[in-house]
Amino acid sequence: MRVPAKLAFFCAALCLTAAGAFCDEIRLKDGKKLYGVIVAYEDNMFRIKTDFGFVLVEKDKIASIIPTSPGAATSATAGKPAKAPDKKPTPEPAATSAINSAAGAAEPSDPPPAKPKLSSEPVRPELPATSHTARVTPPTIKPAVPPANAALAGAQPLAATPLAVAQEPEPPANKEQVQGTLYTNFSHGFKMYKAPSWEIIEDARKALPNAIVAMGTSNESTLMVVGQEQSKDSLDVSANGVEKRLREIYSNYHMNSRRKTVVGGAPAVEFKYSGMADEHLWSGTLVVVARGSDVLTILGMTYADNDLIQIQENVIARAISSTDFNVH
Repeated sequence: MRVPAKLAFFCAALCLTAAGAFCDEIRLKDGKKLYGVIVAYEDNMFRIKTDFGFVLVEKDKIASIIPTSPGAATSATAGKPAKAPDKKPTPEPAATSAINSAAGAAEPSDPPPAKPKLSSEPVRPELPATSHTARVTPPTIKPAVPPANAALAGAQPLAATPLAVAQEPEPPANKEQVQGTLYTNFSHGFKMYKAPSWEIIEDARKALPNAIVAMGTSNESTLMVVGQEQSKDSLDVSANGVEKRLREIYSNYHMNSRRKTVVGGAPAVEFKYSGMADEHLWSGTLVVVARGSDVLTILGMTYADNDLIQIQENVIARAISSTDFNVH
């Protein structure tokens, strides 16, 4: 089951920290905003790296992309690359000499170029500015031909150093098990009820920030995600921070109730809310649980504009109340 874009948006609310200062502002057509860097585009989906993890966003849902990193001042329309700055990058002297020698681009009126000085420093050519969505291919620089000098006869030609490609970190191993209607996570030490109609969303942990498990119905009308992260704040402060993020995810957001409760023997704060997202009215329950220095977030949501709302709300409530931390 592929990670739905709507689930990625909702799960961004489970993060307690704020977005980084040097990233792009992605404005969605429904008025929401995301902050991050677009690292890939495939299957009509943008892959956005945020401070909390990777989020998949459908191209048709993006209204505009506004670069906010230093030196960027113009906005880019969704699906079109941002215009590169007019200023041309200035390569280092050694690289410039190599390029001019290879291309033979010296003008007749220019003074003859000075003989290149060999250095032990590697050539590090600067790459031209590109859009976040473009694939960057390391340029191949031909080595400068050393002058016919007996003192330099043993010198080796300069070679371009290939750029290292950063690998995305793999999430830690997650030992989990599903037996009938019982979901157990041994890595994080909890178990809870899983409705028979719910499917485990296999790729959720790779695409969603701090997600332990995500599950829901096949038509995505009911979704639940459990996340975990460390927090130095009190339970009330952490819970209010998560609830504040919900207000940014939904339009016409309304908090119906807030109360302190106990989940699996641990203190918790529960919010019940409603709001519009993805062209649907949603009814949701957010529970923030304190577990020592960790905060466990359980977010369950279902369509509020169909006849099954009461049934699905009861299923979500049952799953939350069944959470048990006695796992061996």
